[in-house]
Amino acid sequence: MSKKISLGVAATIALIAMAVTFSLTMVISMNMFNSTVSSVKNRERQYNKLAEIDRFVRGNEYFTINEDTLSDTIAAGYMLGISDKYAKYYTAKAYSELQAVESGKLTGIGVAVVNDASSGYARIIRVYDNSPASEAGLQVGGFITAIGQVSTKTLGDTASITSALLGEEGTTTTITYLTPDRQEQTLDLVHSNYRTPSLSYEMTAGSCGYIRIDAFTATTGTEFKTAVDSLLKQEASCLVFDLRDNSGDNLNAALVAADYCLPAGLIAQQEDKDGNITDLRMSDETAIGVPMVCLVNGSTAGGAELFANALRKMGGATLVGTTTAGKGVVMSEAQSFSDGSAAYITIGLLLDNEGQTWNDVGLTPDQDAALSADEQSAYYDFTIETDPQISKAVNAAMSLAGQS
Repeated sequence: MSKKISLGVAATIALIAMAVTFSLTMVISMNMFNSTVSSVKNRERQYNKLAEIDRFVRGNEYFTINEDTLSDTIAAGYMLGISDKYAKYYTAKAYSELQAVESGKLTGIGVAVVNDASSGYARIIRVYDNSPASEAGLQVGGFITAIGQVSTKTLGDTASITSALLGEEGTTTTITYLTPDRQEQTLDLVHSNYRTPSLSYEMTAGSCGYIRIDAFTATTGTEFKTAVDSLLKQEASCLVFDLRDNSGDNLNAALVAADYCLPAGLIAQQEDKDGNITDLRMSDETAIGVPMVCLVNGSTAGGAELFANALRKMGGATLVGTTTAGKGVVMSEAQSFSDGSAAYITIGLLLDNEGQTWNDVGLTPDQDAALSADEQSAYYDFTIETDPQISKAVNAAMSLAGQS
């Protein structure tokens, strides 16, 4: 009798367990279904709205619609419409140019320019070796006032001007060039291939090594090692890393460069939207034994901030300059699309070796070195010897090396 009761109880428990499991499964399934239905309904509303706008425009528009421009603008608008302020869409042409910049191999006339705030024209800040520009005698401090018949004033930002100066190998572009002493010239330059190093370096103030890292790219790791080794062989007593205006887009390149400077240990981590944390890179035992200073400003962002923060926390580096941009996120790899366009989105929060983030806050320098209004207007006229921020960074490095 006891055995029958035990079997009955066991059967009842089994039935209850099955019922509970079934109920939980149904609840989970219903939640997933409701979520899916909600997502489908939201998408349906989006598509219906876009279709309504499209019917209205195509039924009434006076001007001809450029389908490629429309498609690219819709895609760019999608990225602007999500809560990710760093998400970005690139047209096929823009993505191709971005890949060329990342590889350090461009086809154009061979200059780096910025949109000059005072004149509105394209100011030349670098002329690359073995390029049409260097062969034609273009100089740093000169201006490109027109590309073909188009004034560079009308092209807007630096990226648009840079894009207009690129082109297929062998094609010719006509530029109007204003020399540093304001002599105007019209030059026909043939686009050709040239290399764009991501950094430059030299000895300054006697024994202080100076490295300007313009960007972290696919070639930075090798270039960085070469620069550091060269300066140390020249018996540099300290090193200054100039990270001003470095957007730090290639996070891996920044990690590789930091690794070369730092002793063994965790450099940085990534936290995903579910709170899961992943180590991004462990440094080996190789480290730089001389004092280090990082020069930063409000446009020092992303991987450049990671580099500066890691050197300060793990290598005892001093930060000089102004508070950085506060872009402490991890971006996705490029998602390329069928037409050659691509997009990037944020996939995680960037954390340092202590699990801390500087996102939306930035890094506060140890020594402030803000430029005055007059100094800001003369920013691109400074040389290494006359730049007041570089001077403060070098002085700080020399002091750490006991040579103040």
